Amino acid sequence: MTIRVLIADDQAMIRGGLRLILEDQPDIEVVAEAADGIEAIRVARQLRPDVCLVDIRMPGKDGIAVTQAIAGPDMPDPLRVVIVTTFDLDEYVYGALRAGAVGFVLKGASPALLAEAVRAAHAGDALISPQVTLRLLRHVAPAKARAGRSGRSGFGGPAVALSKRETEVVQAIARGRTNAEIADDLFISLSTVKSHLASIQDKLGVRNRVEIAGWAWETGLVQPAGG
Repeated sequence: MTIRVLIADDQAMIRGGLRLILEDQPDIEVVAEAADGIEAIRVARQLRPDVCLVDIRMPGKDGIAVTQAIAGPDMPDPLRVVIVTTFDLDEYVYGALRAGAVGFVLKGASPALLAEAVRAAHAGDALISPQVTLRLLRHVAPAKARAGRSGRSGFGGPAVALSKRETEVVQAIARGRTNAEIADDLFISLSTVKSHLASIQDKLGVRNRVEIAGWAWETGLVQPAGG
């Protein structure tokens, strides 16, 4: 199956580079490009690509607004958005998470990682570079942690009761572990991990593992190493 991708970035050189990288993959096809946020929304709604790579800083509408428009919580059939950013500590990352982004990739990432991010988003796993995820969430979570500990979460609403095993799975996700790694660490099957993920998403009221990780960092369930 070919994964159809939209690339939205205001720099033609960046769009061209991303296209070359992705179209070198046998299972990925770039079906369209957009040079600003307004065009990105229009093309995404028209073509409904499998994955949208969206620059977080664009004219017209930024990546947050684009994500909200095509993948937001109110969308009945949201598209899968992977945010592309120059900075791993981008000030807009938290907003993009809440807007519905399922992943992040740095513009300086390796071709292999970019392709991996696209495939993961297409598969619904929202699995991106654990290192990127950890750095981003460590910096967006502290400002929200106190609110989370008081029983509110920007991702999951009121605090909920997770089982001991579900808590272990959430903590592993927040540390960037893949499903296969979680299964090995906890000595359970891959299908059991996926079953726990479905239960966790239902309890927290979130849509993917990125939001699960965000909830864990927000509520203080996982603490950044070294503070």
